[in-house]
Order: sequence, then C-alpha cells, then structure tokens
Amino acid sequence: MSMAADSPSPGLSDVERGLVVGLLIGEGHFGGDGKYPHITLRMHVRHEELFRWLQRCFPRARLYGPYNHGGRRYYQWMARGPALAEDVLPVVEGVLTADIDPHVLARVQEMKANYASFFAGYGS
Repeated sequence: MSMAADSPSPGLSDVERGLVVGLLIGEGHFGGDGKYPHITLRMHVRHEELFRWLQRCFPRARLYGPYNHGGRRYYQWMARGPALAEDVLPVVEGVLTADIDPHVLARVQEMKANYASFFAGYGS
C-alpha cells in the first residue's frame, strides 16, 4: 500500500478490517485524556512490523517509540482527531458487535458518550 501521509485510510479488505478490530479488542484502549478521545495500542517492540503495517493502513494515526520504561520496550500507536473519527472508528464500528465483544463495544460507546461534543463535529 502506498499512500500520502495525510490521506485517510484506504479501503481495507475484510481480513484487514478483522485484523485491526481484533488487535484493538485484545490490546487496545478506548478512552481519552479528558479533553479529546483516542484509541491507543501499546505492544512490545517485537511487533514492530505489525505496527508499521497498521501505520500504512491508517497514515493519519501516529506511531510513537520505541520506548524503554520499567524494563519494557514497546511502541505506542494512537488514533486521535480526524484519524480516530474518520479512519479508525468507522472500521471498528463496522465490525464490532455485542455478539463479538460486549465489553469492548461498551467501552467504544462510553468513549463516544464521554466525548460527544468532539464526535458531533464528525457527524457520529
């Protein structure tokens, strides 16, 4: 996949959408900093290629690291702002249902409720 750094995510295959949502269900955090919502994914540096793939899928999200903290070496990927509202969240909401994971679905809904004014600007 080759795309400009500021373009929205491309059309992902069903397998790619499933992989993204599976990663976020298992390892992601749906929340915010009190002012703005975000989705974060933090994993060991041995998953660098997976993070690079994720960055190619969602070029407006950001990849940070590698970090060394408390004996851990990890990367952190974050979707905020338009990357969250326009690129990543529609993929999550297009796959995630209560039949798949009601707990994570509730976390997504809680994030959207807690940051309703932010999402209102995106028609969500």
